[in-house]
Amino acid sequence: MKLLMVLLLVAFPLYCSAGSGCRRLEDIINKLLDKNMSVSEFKNDLREFIHHHYSSEAVGEFKQCFLNQSDETLKNIGSLMQIIYDSRWCRPF
Repeated sequence: MKLLMVLLLVAFPLYCSAGSGCRRLEDIINKLLDKNMSVSEFKNDLREFIHHHYSSEAVGEFKQCFLNQSDETLKNIGSLMQIIYDSRWCRPF
């Protein structure tokens, strides 16, 4: 299960650098950090990436981890992601 979570973290930046831009990644991260979005809503938004029960379970646990964080932690993660978005690594070449 932990390996699947790591793969999720790796897959989104790869999706970003594959030439499709970072908009999808930013949307997913914003939804991940949104405490008003439930686990089921998050899973529903990611259904195109979820192809198996184990993937669904991992996505749910992943979202729940962020729901358990303090507002300050979520704000700091959002700031870190903004720095990453603004870096040259997530821009089209």
